Amino acid sequence: MSQNNVRIRIKIGQNEAEIEAPREQMRELIDLLPEFVKSVSNIQQREDVSTSMPRANELPEIRVEKGESLPSIIVKLFYSSWGRQPRKLLDVKEALESFGLIYPKQSVAVSLLRLAKEGKLRRFKQADGEFVYTASTSLLPFEQQVAGEVQQT
Repeated sequence: MSQNNVRIRIKIGQNEAEIEAPREQMRELIDLLPEFVKSVSNIQQREDVSTSMPRANELPEIRVEKGESLPSIIVKLFYSSWGRQPRKLLDVKEALESFGLIYPKQSVAVSLLRLAKEGKLRRFKQADGEFVYTASTSLLPFEQQVAGEVQQT
């Protein structure tokens, strides 16, 4: 953040937005905040009604840094407890969107495939032919790996 920029962070429910702008433009942005809050509230209400969207308690709790790469963010998603269950491409895309990260479906798909090839994620084909992804055991903390091995035996 440069010295002439001002940063405002707004949290509404589980959603959080950060606005950074030069001091001269901040007054204009503040005037737009009520409309922004209203639209975020409407989106949140639609998510609560929709059964296809993940619930707030199903969303991963991660911290995304400015300038972080898509594969790095995806690994964080799967490192969280959210990534322990098999997730489809659209689940990952929706989780990214919950953080305000809008990526084309193809970009997310390519990143998931590359991470699976690198061994950072596991990729399985379901009976319906769609792929699902889970955290690789190499991503799991040691205690969870040991617990998983004990349960399998």
